[in-house]
Amino acid sequence: METAFTELAGVRHPIVQTGMGWVAGPRLVSATANAGALGILASATMTPDGLRSAVREVKSRTDAPFGVNLRADAGDAADRVRVITEEGVRVASFALAPSRELIARLKDAGVVVIPSVGARRHAEKVASWGADAVLVQGGEGGGHTGEVATSVLLPQVVDAVDIPVVAAGGFFDGRGLVAALAYGAAGVAMGTRFLLTSDSTVPDAVKAAYLAATVKDVTVTTKVDGLPHRMLRSDLVDSLETSGRSAALLRSLRHASAFRKVSGLSWARMVRDGLALRRGKDLTWSQVLLAANTPMLLKASMVDGRTDLGVMAAGQVAGLLCDLPSCAELVDRVMAEAYERLDALAGLGAPR
Repeated sequence: METAFTELAGVRHPIVQTGMGWVAGPRLVSATANAGALGILASATMTPDGLRSAVREVKSRTDAPFGVNLRADAGDAADRVRVITEEGVRVASFALAPSRELIARLKDAGVVVIPSVGARRHAEKVASWGADAVLVQGGEGGGHTGEVATSVLLPQVVDAVDIPVVAAGGFFDGRGLVAALAYGAAGVAMGTRFLLTSDSTVPDAVKAAYLAATVKDVTVTTKVDGLPHRMLRSDLVDSLETSGRSAALLRSLRHASAFRKVSGLSWARMVRDGLALRRGKDLTWSQVLLAANTPMLLKASMVDGRTDLGVMAAGQVAGLLCDLPSCAELVDRVMAEAYERLDALAGLGAPR
């Protein structure tokens, strides 16, 4: 299926596997790429050297295009961009809007730039700065999320920009892909659906928790890092929501120390990143400290398999999923469903 997005990214199918921290590693990304979709490697939890190693591992597993997701406000963003350009990565995606200068630097190196946005004005801004496409996530999506549903946000963005739009938030099958195309999108992005595949390295116990969840088991809390965060409800999430401010800040300091060791960042760099995060999102210092919770609480579940000690970011579609296909099986199934739905719609005929 050819769309403006597949032409831009060089992939066979208009499907994106999102850059989920601790989840979107070389195995999942390469399996996605080999299936004909765009796999996005999550780099925020890696050191720049670790990112280079991960990129090379993906390249050893596939000849297909793939991307890297990074934080535009990170103090070492320039180092990560250098890795992307030197290693010939096809796509750079961003959880936060990159600067005009960062977009220009990547485009000068031939890298396709696809920022993620959650509002029409953000899409308009990055489009005016030269972004090649934009990924727009509605409130149904997992992780940090907004309040506007995809069915409302997507047409707003499609009407506002003249670059390809990829829709995220609430997609898991071929019907969703056709719906997004009908709204004017050039493809869909899926996170939770790719997390729940046999190619995902997430521990089996964690996958079982996702598969057992109902739609009502997916909630939004601000108690992890001070921002709205969609995840599976658990005893830990319940305890976080009832814990006092002092306990939350002490826990955040411990997690910041642990993340410093994992990421290789110095305290000075972490403070600078905190300042950038505070300015970029207008956060209080308490919220900046709480932000240290996210990577370590996600690691506890997604890497260590401790559902009792970690949080599980999840889109609302988690309550609809019941199997663990391979990436190849998933992509083939989505595309087959999409063509079947398109054929059914074509059979309705034109009005007389």
